Amino acid sequence: MHSSSPSHELTFMIMQHAQTLGFCAAGCAPLSPMNEADEKLDSMIREQRHASMLYLERQRDTRRNAAELLPGARTILCAALPYHQPQKAQPASSISQYALIPDYHKVVRDKLQQLLEFIRTRHHGTVNAIIAVDSAPLFEKAWAATAGLGRTGKNTLCIIPGHGSYIFLGEILLDIDLDCQPKRLPDPCHECDRCIRACPTGAITAPGTIDARRCISYLTVEHKDEFTPEEEIMVGTHLFGCDICQEVCPHNQQTRPDSSQAFPILEHLLGITPEEILTLSRSQFKTLFARTPIYRTGLKRLKRNARTVLKNRVIGDW
Repeated sequence: MHSSSPSHELTFMIMQHAQTLGFCAAGCAPLSPMNEADEKLDSMIREQRHASMLYLERQRDTRRNAAELLPGARTILCAALPYHQPQKAQPASSISQYALIPDYHKVVRDKLQQLLEFIRTRHHGTVNAIIAVDSAPLFEKAWAATAGLGRTGKNTLCIIPGHGSYIFLGEILLDIDLDCQPKRLPDPCHECDRCIRACPTGAITAPGTIDARRCISYLTVEHKDEFTPEEEIMVGTHLFGCDICQEVCPHNQQTRPDSSQAFPILEHLLGITPEEILTLSRSQFKTLFARTPIYRTGLKRLKRNARTVLKNRVIGDW
């Protein structure tokens, strides 16, 4: 009987341990230039669909060639952590589900650190690595597809079979070889265009193409300036983020709630209203939101969103 190579055995143990840590999918791939993803980004920037996200224009060479992030880097390990929760009483104004739970950056990074320590204890020799959770110029959704975790849907989100798109991605760059044999998964969407039809602002301009200037998530989370009248209309009653293109996706209809307890719902946020947000002091804002992704957006922008929600309630039938 043919025996497995040490690399194969280590890779198998890593994937098993990733599952033990709560990751719903994990895979790896040898590092190589991401030319196709870079071409798509180039088109986005040329057409100004990235709006004010100017960081996408920087470190283009490194984003295309992730090996530049770590001397001697050979492999990228990608993992996905689910956060889908049972439907609970919704807040008076829409807050995206990912913002009602503890900040994913720390949770995912801590789990990846545990996975890296596991690798170091099992590998014979030094392992140099970099952990990334939205913290490095990486085409993370393209890498997740390359590593066999899932495929990018028409809404531009990574869709993982059996788990949908309510997931957070994280990566470990390693200077060792693993036995990576990723399978390219089939197109998750086929003829389905529910997300395109459901988007209230027409932000999904073509399959796999988003115009951030029309995206409610971008406007309420990333956009730094005051809203124009047109942007105010697009925001509607969305206080922070938007899940519409995920809510209508068939892949998310049968998704089991996350049972890992990694992302418990922060109950104190479920009933918060725009009126309450407008009265918050900086210290109150910190107390309420310091553990959430909303804290990064800041009180000034959150109050801008709240004013817009209230204005739209007055002038429209919301």
